Amino acid sequence: MPWLQSLDGTTSAVPLKGGFKEAFFTAKALWKGGRQPKGTSPVILPMEAGVTKAKPRRVEKPAIRGMREAGFSLAVNDPQPMAEVARFWRTAAQSATIGMFIILLVVALSLARPLLLPVASAFVVTMMLGPLSARAEQYKIPSLLAAIVLWLLVIAVCYAVIILLGAPAVDWIGKAPEIGRIVQEKLHVLDRPLAALQELRDALLPSDKKGSLGVDIISFVQPALLVVTPAIGQTFIFFGTLFFMLLGRSQLRRMLVAFFDEREARLRTLKIMNDIEHNLTGYLSMVTIINVAVGICGGVAAWVAGLPDPMAWAVLGFILNFIPYIGALIVEVAMFMVGLVTFPTLTQALLAPVLFLALATLEGHFVTPSIIGHRLTLNPLTVFLSLVFWTWLWGPVGAFLAVPLLIMALVVIGHLFREDEPELPT
Repeated sequence: MPWLQSLDGTTSAVPLKGGFKEAFFTAKALWKGGRQPKGTSPVILPMEAGVTKAKPRRVEKPAIRGMREAGFSLAVNDPQPMAEVARFWRTAAQSATIGMFIILLVVALSLARPLLLPVASAFVVTMMLGPLSARAEQYKIPSLLAAIVLWLLVIAVCYAVIILLGAPAVDWIGKAPEIGRIVQEKLHVLDRPLAALQELRDALLPSDKKGSLGVDIISFVQPALLVVTPAIGQTFIFFGTLFFMLLGRSQLRRMLVAFFDEREARLRTLKIMNDIEHNLTGYLSMVTIINVAVGICGGVAAWVAGLPDPMAWAVLGFILNFIPYIGALIVEVAMFMVGLVTFPTLTQALLAPVLFLALATLEGHFVTPSIIGHRLTLNPLTVFLSLVFWTWLWGPVGAFLAVPLLIMALVVIGHLFREDEPELPT
């Protein structure tokens, strides 16, 4: 058995084992803990010479590799990993903070509805009457006198609406049971679908929760009246806020501008208020004129079809047409229900709704876009989502305020944030 012999002639009782028995370690290698001088390693030298043996590498078949890639690979086009991960988490924290603020804001708007709803309504009406107030200031009319005249004008309009709609509404509500019975008789073509729904309901619901699927007008009218009819306190808040906003319109603007210290912030606030008033005034004035024409045409359609109280239908069409998409649909459904009670045949009952539908379609697709489109263009999806949100949050009055509040929000966003369009990949 060979022994390890060092350079100084001494021997070491360490037998050589393995495949490198002819390789010798120098004394320096032993002294330095096994490190060999450069170029004398028993492992590196055979590797450099290419005589080391390695296990044969398993070669994957192309078919198996193709199946694996097809089953588990994703198509990623030009991936660009983030350069700074810390910035991503910082952005995520900011987004979470903004999300919590939005949630708390929605909760606050819902809880403060009895106060904010009349105040917001008064602000919108004040913006709509802004040109008349400005014209009164130009003619040197005292602000108190102008505020009193405009305030009384709003009260007179509200009183006229109540008088025109109150008597027919009370009459029809008193006849609600009879109307429900007549409507159910006229819609006998729906007996089989209603019977099938009744059987399905009986099969799914417990016996104590089973009920009838008949038409119950009172169950629809009572909740609607509870929501639509404002409380006395909210009515007082609305008219009080409206009067003081009309009286101190100029002072309110100066107070909001003086709230900021920097000149740039003051100019921005002044521009925002001017743009909000200009856009709201232009939109509401033009929509009011269009809705007057729609209401007159709706009253004429009700008179031609033979519906009772054409004047009430004209006022109802004028008011509900302020609600985009849904207002005209409500008028059409109401005309159809009253037509079922008034006329003996289904064809006569459909005459008034079809006429009003044609008028609403003409107004919504041709008249309004041609008049307002070049001054104010709103995304239909944004309008619809705003309508849904404010109706869910503040009820029917929120539906009337949806578009004005949307216009105000878009004006503020346009002044506070830049409109930089990102470059999209080609």
